[in-house]
Amino acid sequence: MIQGTASDVGKSLLTAAICRILTEDGLTAAPFKSQNMSLNSYVTWDGKEIGRAQGMQADACGILATTDMNPILLKPKKDMVSQVIVHGRPLGDFQARVYREEVLKEAGVIVQAALRRLREAYDVVVLEGAGSPAEINLKDRDIVNMRAAAWADAPVVLAADIDRGGVFASIVGTLELLEPHERDRVCGFVINKFRGDLSLLQPGLDWLEAKTGKPVLGVVPYLPNLGLEDEDSLSLDQAISTAGRADAATVRSNGKLDIAVLRLPHISNFTDIDPLQAESDVAVRYITAVEQWGEPDAVIVPGSKNTVDDFIGLQSSGLADRLERFRRDGGHIVGICGGFEMFGETLLDPAHSESDRDVTPGLGWFPFEVRFAAEKRTVRVEGTGAIPGLPGTYRVAGYEIHTGAVLWKATEAPGGNVHEEAGRLADGRADLFPVSVRPFLLRECRFVTDEDTDEDTDEDKNEDKDEEKNEDKNEDKNEDENIQMNAGVESNESAAAGLASGYEAEGCASADGRVWGTFLHGVLHNDDFRRAWLNRLRAARGWAPLEDGVRFQALREQAFSRLAAHVRQHVDIGKLKAMMGLSN
Repeated sequence: MIQGTASDVGKSLLTAAICRILTEDGLTAAPFKSQNMSLNSYVTWDGKEIGRAQGMQADACGILATTDMNPILLKPKKDMVSQVIVHGRPLGDFQARVYREEVLKEAGVIVQAALRRLREAYDVVVLEGAGSPAEINLKDRDIVNMRAAAWADAPVVLAADIDRGGVFASIVGTLELLEPHERDRVCGFVINKFRGDLSLLQPGLDWLEAKTGKPVLGVVPYLPNLGLEDEDSLSLDQAISTAGRADAATVRSNGKLDIAVLRLPHISNFTDIDPLQAESDVAVRYITAVEQWGEPDAVIVPGSKNTVDDFIGLQSSGLADRLERFRRDGGHIVGICGGFEMFGETLLDPAHSESDRDVTPGLGWFPFEVRFAAEKRTVRVEGTGAIPGLPGTYRVAGYEIHTGAVLWKATEAPGGNVHEEAGRLADGRADLFPVSVRPFLLRECRFVTDEDTDEDTDEDKNEDKDEEKNEDKNEDKNEDENIQMNAGVESNESAAAGLASGYEAEGCASADGRVWGTFLHGVLHNDDFRRAWLNRLRAARGWAPLEDGVRFQALREQAFSRLAAHVRQHVDIGKLKAMMGLSN
């Protein structure tokens, strides 16, 4: 198990690296984090929501993620309030104190059941802790650090970030605050994000080993430009701070497309932007004030965990007015999920799930209302995407996570609908769009239902695994879970609204294609579509198109291999395996 002396010391990436190394060495491995807090979530193959880091770690293992890898996810919504996700479905919104006193006491059963199923299905389960195991005020309700290690009977590697300074104090101080039996479980240390001459650090390493009686398993140098996704907005803000806020004029003159992303206070799934940052002809800027606007080639309004409050924030900062001026001047604007919701006429929140307001006027660019409800839609989606002004249509895949439902007001039939040949339309029919609006995506309505999530589905997912293990992997998944913890769980069949086949219109675009929005997270991860959109921006600058863009998934696989090789070089993997009871 990888635990840390603090948050953001590199636990998630170290876990991913070890997962990849074990997989490369011929073992079946899976990640596990009993409870995660993040607004960057990941939708599993069967339409369930888990932490982004565990999805990424599963990708490093070459397996499809399941909710057993992160049975409890906390998504902050307001001060001291989080949405609690249990096995991929919302349980409800809880004040921190209520969650701690009433929910956590039941959570251990869920965590242990998920961990048991993973251990039965894989050779190795690599656990990740959260924050620090030495948070004295939280230890009595711990389900994610030392108590999880005890449930798994796992040796613990303590990771520390030397880049922050005080690395020896953080390690020794953490050990001092642990109970003796917890301290005994720590088998060694990894010092992360090192820069400089290792020989100058060696006296400190020798002292640490003599002081604690525990080995330093490795000193991992800082690895720049890795290209794997960050988990939360803290990482995003640190990255922005480290790089410095890009000057708009400089970006404009450096021969790259200038894409500005509105840094919303409750930004979520900002990993949607990652593929743009990998493109050689693109510079991405995050902006929080009108003064930073510059002359962007395009503006992206990203996802938000609190669309209403974030839109009110855009209005009070003047960014909403600036965005409207940009649209009137012919600017290119993209809205993803919460950003797309802001493009409509009205945000309706009768249950006050987003704010204290029943009704909030939107930007009014498209004739729809958004109504927020308790039921959350989480689903993987594939379909055919098109925007006026782009050549042809594109295969697009991604995932949806939202409680807002779009209610179209228009009754006019669309003119020149680029999707007319696509077949029958189900919910959200394209013929309800006005002449000036086009649906962005025709998603194929083949959704996962409860029948698809029976215990034999893991055999289909990971065909190289032992057949018997996979058939039993999810058997009786909730038999030992307290029924209270599943009160908010809805079936995938309900989430799919009974749709089975055909097509469903999603998102929309203006008639000229300059403004478009979608609920589809990961839309810019689709290489051909992304390059076509970027080439349209290039054409507006008078630049020739780029024919060969980035193949983002291939870059991601290279990043996993690079990370594993880096950690393998600087950490004693043989000793680590021996501590796990594995042979080299």
